[in-house]
Amino acid sequence: MRIVVMVSGSGTNLQSILDAVAAGELPLDIAAVGADKPCLGIERAQAAGVPTFLVQPGDYADRPSWNRALEEKIASYNPDYIVFAGFMRIVDAQLVERFKNRIINTHPALLPSFPGAHGVRDALAHGVKITGLTVHFVDAGVDTGPILAQAAVPVLDDDTEETLHERIKVQERRLLVQTIASLAESHGAASDGAASDS
Repeated sequence: MRIVVMVSGSGTNLQSILDAVAAGELPLDIAAVGADKPCLGIERAQAAGVPTFLVQPGDYADRPSWNRALEEKIASYNPDYIVFAGFMRIVDAQLVERFKNRIINTHPALLPSFPGAHGVRDALAHGVKITGLTVHFVDAGVDTGPILAQAAVPVLDDDTEETLHERIKVQERRLLVQTIASLAESHGAASDGAASDS
């Protein structure tokens, strides 16, 4: 199974994937790591010997042309799945449709509760006692795609947005790797089935 990972920042989710691949826990090929700007995530990939690319919005006349360039760049690596690991750009419906049910994202809340950019803050403001995270496929809506996996994280009385988000991130890294591993296992089983059919 081949994946392309997209990042925008520090790349801690990416690092957990790189570590799991290096440890033999994830049977897959990271075809490339891409970003919308220079960032630590790209440096992590380069340090691991993984090909990298940048598709920066400022290099394009408008959002649609940036989306098309990103779409073609991702497609050029022929990935089975694309993992948005802290990728902070909203992509358009055409890109999502091209890779339908193949773009994996994480969200720091138990969807469908608290979608959008402030899932942790919104959960705290609402006073919930349990929140968590969701690994889901991206669709044309905001955090509305099919759910792949979820994990609960208790909200402590003295939690701030930062402390709660840090605990969610620990679970996020673990669950993302587990989810990708199960997709890789299914992909391998499907490939074996196709091979035995032929």
